[in-house]
This record gives sequence, structure tokens and C-alpha cells, in this order.
Amino acid sequence: MCGIVGAISHQNIVPLLIEGLSRLEYRGYDSAGIAILHDGIQRVRAVGRVAELEQKAQGLQSQLGIGHTRWATHGGVTEQNAHPHV
Repeated sequence: MCGIVGAISHQNIVPLLIEGLSRLEYRGYDSAGIAILHDGIQRVRAVGRVAELEQKAQGLQSQLGIGHTRWATHGGVTEQNAHPHV
């Protein structure tokens, strides 16, 4: 089942989004991603565990964003099909 977390803060929310997605790992998914607002919308997505996403998100900072896991029902398990979509 897909899961979504969102955050707005005066501090960097990227670690919070990663933690929130980690807490949803028990639900099952095939990919995960985050979208943050920092000089426009920036997305980072990864196939597999949240730890893969965490590695790709190193150095990102924002005060507003969402995290999303995907449970494949349509399309292959690829980074292109990972959520969030634009």
C-alpha cells in the first residue's frame, strides 16, 4: 500500500521525510521518493528500500516537502515509475 508523509518546518525536513518513510516500510512497497521545494521542485526517487533513497538525498535541504512510497499496481518497478510524480 502506498504511503505519504509531508512536513513544513523552520528546519530542514529532509531527514524527517526519510524517517517517516522508514516508519512505513512495514507496509510493503517497491520504491520511494521525496519532493521538496527549494529553488523550484526537486525530486529524488529510488527503487528498493528507503536506505537507497536516503543515500541519494544526502545534502538536500528544504523546509517544505513530501515523501511517498509506491506499491506497484501499474507499470514496472523502475525509478521512472517511482512516486512522487510531477
